[in-house]
Amino acid sequence: MMPRCLRSGMKAALIVVLLTGLTAAAEKHAGLDQTGKPDLKSAGPLVFGPEGVLFVGDTQGAAVFAIGVEPATGGAPAADFRFEGLDTKLAALLGIKAADLLINDLAVQPGSGVIYVSASRGKGPDAEPVLARITPTGNLSVLTLDKVPFAKAALKNAPAADAKDRRGNSLRQESITDLQYVDGRVFVAGLSNEEFDSSLRAIAFPFASDGQTTSIEIYHGAHGKFETKSPVRTFTPFVINGEPHLLAAYTCTPLVTIPVADLKAGAKLRGTTVAELGNMNRPLDIIAYEKDGRQFLLMANSARGVMKITTDTIAKQAGITEPIKGTAGLSYETLSALKGVEQLDKLGDKAIVLLVRADDKSLNLESIPLP
Repeated sequence: MMPRCLRSGMKAALIVVLLTGLTAAAEKHAGLDQTGKPDLKSAGPLVFGPEGVLFVGDTQGAAVFAIGVEPATGGAPAADFRFEGLDTKLAALLGIKAADLLINDLAVQPGSGVIYVSASRGKGPDAEPVLARITPTGNLSVLTLDKVPFAKAALKNAPAADAKDRRGNSLRQESITDLQYVDGRVFVAGLSNEEFDSSLRAIAFPFASDGQTTSIEIYHGAHGKFETKSPVRTFTPFVINGEPHLLAAYTCTPLVTIPVADLKAGAKLRGTTVAELGNMNRPLDIIAYEKDGRQFLLMANSARGVMKITTDTIAKQAGITEPIKGTAGLSYETLSALKGVEQLDKLGDKAIVLLVRADDKSLNLESIPLP
């Protein structure tokens, strides 16, 4: 057995190396204007931006943080990459039980096979934020955030910290439901405290302000009405007829196109519902990808499995504006072989990584070729 003093020395050396890498990342990107400990209240949605910058959605703090991480070193996991018991192993590193850990999101660092995850140590509004990373060789570590390069953008029109919906659920928890980074801007989906609760914010990076907020209205075919209160659950960038759009999925499950050019400060925008994918369901995560010269969407759901959605007709798809029973619009197939998928992200151009809830309720990471 390795002597305790030697183990402690190796651990200290590892922390020094990690912090050195983070500092180097900061020096390479002018957008990280602070060094120290970010005042994260929670760690929710994740997305990578410029090289060495990880954006973290802080729902409790109603802010987006840009945090410097180690630069990508290359080397993606093979299509048979597997990391079992992520929740148990991460909880053990934190000195808690797996039942007291909630994993919120994952993001793959471009140019590498390194997977970052956000989590909560404990549950409820007092849970502590956690960021961790898994290397292609299966090394799991917790990010030390005591002295890191970072920047912060506050969401000034977020729901109040004590605001509740009619069921008593926290509205602040919905202030950030998903993030995407596109062409120098961070797009933030969630709820605001304005007349149209559902909003999309566009924040330029490097951060100079809290960005511009657009209120979003959609037609929900399963409910038979226009809605403004339900937030986007997950979304992905997508180009339609040469113009950048966001494809956004809502609970129960409308899929909506939103032109990026129409996201302007103070605007009230009506998205186009291009699919109704079935009610009694909550979208969990979505990606867009290309295979054999065609574009597809892959969406994980709470109750309807993983959907592979065909986008061949999206440019010509008429918006749904009438009540729908069942499904309508873009066609899809449910990938029956994929069970328990809660989060997903692309691994380069040929594979994806999945966060899978196993039959024994543990959480595993596994990669598969693009379906």
